[in-house]
Amino acid sequence: MMLRHSTTLWSNGNSALVPALGALPAIVRCSSASTEGKACQRGVFSKVRRESGRSLQMSSSVQVARAGEQSVVVEEQAFQKSEGPLLKVLPGQSHPLGVSEVETGTNFAIFSQNATAVTLCLILQERETNSTLEEGMVELSLDSQINKTGDIWHICVEGLPRRNDLYGYRVDGPREWREGHRFDYNNVLLDPYAKLVDGRRVFGDASNKMSKCFGTYDFDGLPFDWGENYELPNIHEKDLVLYEMNVRAFTADESSGLDPHIRGSYLGMIEKIPHLLELGVNAVELLPVFEFDEMELQRRPNAREHLINTWGYSTLNFFAPMSRYASNGGGPINASQEFKQMVKAFHDAGIEVILDVVYNHTNEADDEHPYTTSFRGIDNKVYYMMDSQQNAQLLNFSGCGNTLNCNHPVVMELILDSLRHWVTEYHVDGFRFDLASVLCRGTDGSPLSAPPLIRAIAKDNVLSRCKIIAEPWDCGGLYLVGKFPNWDRWAEWNGIYRDDIRKFIKGDAGMKGSFATRISGSADLYRVNKRKPYHGINFVIAHDGFTLYDLVSYNYKHNDANGESGNDGCNDNFSWNCGFEGETEDPNIQALRARQMKNFQVALMISQGTPMMLMGDEYGHTRSGNNNSYGHDNALNNFQWERLKDKKDNHFRFFSEMIKFRRSHHIFARENFIDKNEVTWHEDNWENYESKFLAFTLHEDNGGHIYVAFNAHDYFVEACIPSPPKGRRWFRVVDTNLESPSDIIPEGAPGIKETYNLAPYSCIVLEAKP
Repeated sequence: MMLRHSTTLWSNGNSALVPALGALPAIVRCSSASTEGKACQRGVFSKVRRESGRSLQMSSSVQVARAGEQSVVVEEQAFQKSEGPLLKVLPGQSHPLGVSEVETGTNFAIFSQNATAVTLCLILQERETNSTLEEGMVELSLDSQINKTGDIWHICVEGLPRRNDLYGYRVDGPREWREGHRFDYNNVLLDPYAKLVDGRRVFGDASNKMSKCFGTYDFDGLPFDWGENYELPNIHEKDLVLYEMNVRAFTADESSGLDPHIRGSYLGMIEKIPHLLELGVNAVELLPVFEFDEMELQRRPNAREHLINTWGYSTLNFFAPMSRYASNGGGPINASQEFKQMVKAFHDAGIEVILDVVYNHTNEADDEHPYTTSFRGIDNKVYYMMDSQQNAQLLNFSGCGNTLNCNHPVVMELILDSLRHWVTEYHVDGFRFDLASVLCRGTDGSPLSAPPLIRAIAKDNVLSRCKIIAEPWDCGGLYLVGKFPNWDRWAEWNGIYRDDIRKFIKGDAGMKGSFATRISGSADLYRVNKRKPYHGINFVIAHDGFTLYDLVSYNYKHNDANGESGNDGCNDNFSWNCGFEGETEDPNIQALRARQMKNFQVALMISQGTPMMLMGDEYGHTRSGNNNSYGHDNALNNFQWERLKDKKDNHFRFFSEMIKFRRSHHIFARENFIDKNEVTWHEDNWENYESKFLAFTLHEDNGGHIYVAFNAHDYFVEACIPSPPKGRRWFRVVDTNLESPSDIIPEGAPGIKETYNLAPYSCIVLEAKP
């Protein structure tokens, strides 16, 4: 390739034109480790732009480099802020994407297939806030002939500090909307490969709600010390008990008793690990911890401008940990370190860390109200799915205005690089993929039978040790529960389990057979190829929808506080208020609700498959009937530690003991699906539509049988108890109709006779013991 170019310099506001150097050979791909790479790192930079009256002092020198047998004469350009260090600008190299430290300086590389102009924006000055950052911005325009290899734009800057500088890009290109382009050179955009993101420092800071986010880096920091005896928990999937939780909401409330500086932070999570151990869970599934803008709903007048996005399902960047989860407004570098501290502390406690990741859409909204921060302005046509029949409007299978073009080769590699980064840099144990059916769509939005991204994740060497869990549906109607392309590795949130368990426990007719199928591991869904019962993630409650307390206290959603006139949130909750809508002092209704919550916990913990519960259900958290509380940074979502204290001896105790009972009895966590010799159904009434009673015995070779019975009728049922194995007798472990502490006795209470009178809406668990 032959290149011709000229360079414009500024010195104290005066410009001088340097003659073109003539035709120069160029190296089109290079590595800093090679001779070829070293040659490539020397070259010509085209332009430095002076902002806000700040003077830049320039110098130049000519060097000779050798590429193969041919001498290359190139000109290095150097610039200097009048009060800062001397910086030299070099052509740079195309890989790795993002910012990296190379032999000759700091390298910046960004992909854009359709861009015609790219400018690197640097902010080098010391700063207290990000509100006036652009006043001190240095802008370096890249020459497409020198600073571009294929579709990757790159530049190397020598002399930059090794940490804490901010950077972004201006990107320009075709303006044809109908062709799918959304370029706007006025925007300073976040690097998709930025490993750290700096912006607002305090979560929910309304005074700084319009702040921008920039990439940053830290090449000075020492490697994180994971500890000499550090080990990954490596818990088998069949033995997991998942706890879905929100980092901020777990400790943000004053009742957490933590220092205000660490409430709602990664460090706050560490302080509450003893609670999780007492509860008995061994894996946390964290709501999104990738950088997101919690103030995005307040950037323009709208019906939701009072909300703060506290759930985080609106990703800005796929590599950087949420910086405002750092303690005391510590910023992105501290956030990275504290996230690692949190993961290490969890692992030291034997608890795995699974991340809820959002690769189906980003924060950049739709075409009607665009919120351009990164991908949209860098190359909209590559990063998002578009409707070619509707003027290239963004397709919306996510319900959030846009859909990431996941199976485009470039986007697919971005996602894989992101996942690998979280595994290698942060040691996380797995991922739950939000609206994962989007990841099964082609670039035009059509469903794929063998999606390349799904296969690549399943087969990737780095991700081979990870749990990978799909939410197997999207907002475009692609419902793949039991049918998610899996390569015998992918697990799924079992939405059918959730619905069938809810219906049976609340007393719907005709649900007994479905209930039996669900608690047996949903073989109708997952007994195919080499899939296992644990590939079904069983849950009754998740972050979206009613809490467990609200499931038994409300027939209808109450979402008026969200500002969407009650049109948001699911209408099919399969809930029952037990006779009164909302809070009541009626002791009979309160007792029935408490019983129903315990029934759900028993069903979840005795089911084959992987159980998941929601943060706060261990004490009966309420959102006052709001089943879509994403935008409330308050007690609606925040864990209420005082209420936990009030429920410690009854509700919490039952939930904790039930989890521990499951974990100590492997009969509930079989490697394979139950066969006919491993269960006896005490049932001759399967065809009776009105029957709401189910009883069965699970068998183990060592004689440690477990008898379980559920009565979802509104009247007592006398159950015939089968004879225990020879040399053993039945002990009552659970009767949800009894008061605490008799409702659950882990060691079992003797005295079980040939019949047992089950109360309405109750269940029992018996264990055969010597």
